[in-house]
Amino acid sequence: MSLKKSILHILSVILHGEPKPVFAQVNYLQPNKRLSGKRIIITGGGRGLGASMAEKFVAEGADVLIAGRSEKSVKDTAERLKCKYLCLDVSKPAAFADFMREADAMLGGVNAIVNNAGVSLHEQTFFDVTPETFDAQIDTNLKGSFFLTQEFVKLVRTRPDKAVVLFTSSETGDTMDFRPYGFSKAAVNSMVQGLAYLFRKEGIRVNAVAPGITASDMTGIKSDGSLYSGDYATGRFYLPDEVAEMACFLLSDASGCVSGQIITCNNAQTINARWK
Repeated sequence: MSLKKSILHILSVILHGEPKPVFAQVNYLQPNKRLSGKRIIITGGGRGLGASMAEKFVAEGADVLIAGRSEKSVKDTAERLKCKYLCLDVSKPAAFADFMREADAMLGGVNAIVNNAGVSLHEQTFFDVTPETFDAQIDTNLKGSFFLTQEFVKLVRTRPDKAVVLFTSSETGDTMDFRPYGFSKAAVNSMVQGLAYLFRKEGIRVNAVAPGITASDMTGIKSDGSLYSGDYATGRFYLPDEVAEMACFLLSDASGCVSGQIITCNNAQTINARWK
């Protein structure tokens, strides 16, 4: 929570008392092997939303390979979930061709990729953004996912099986922003639609999930801590498991008619309603 929000929260407590408890009422679909036959790469899979996706996909019968910069993180998660792993820094496109070949061999023919790795440096003001912070976020969130998808499509477009690309965008992609994180996610949304249209006749679907603020290491919110948030209709931040459910649907054959869509997971928070 920012200093400004902390002060506002304290003032609100003084004036109105502590807010009523907010409970997360979350429903999950029972695993039924809906991802059987899917061989999926997940970047940023060692923790947070990526790890929750991997756990869900494995439970749904997918063969999963997680990738990330920290070998300890991806190895520990892979051992816990009983899936495969490789190290990859998505800000370094020079490594992508070799990575994709190795991942393809380990999975026995990859047919889905989740571009989930991302970084937000949470600059507080426009003047806190530097060329270094700008490049770090654009290189990972946009440039890296673009060129990794390029390598993926090179592999799968000549194969008879259908393939799926999923991006992790953000609710910030729906709104204005003064920070490179928001710029990168707005560009990801454009890329999703552009690639979906480009490959619409080649059996390659491209979609995105765009979460609201979700409990993760990147946001600093703990799943087992306070999820209270007055910003959302739910009164709380979101759990990575909730977003993983939507990601599972978009990767499954049940969404076979869906491509070029950015599914924003924030209970209509960023809808541009004229009466706001």
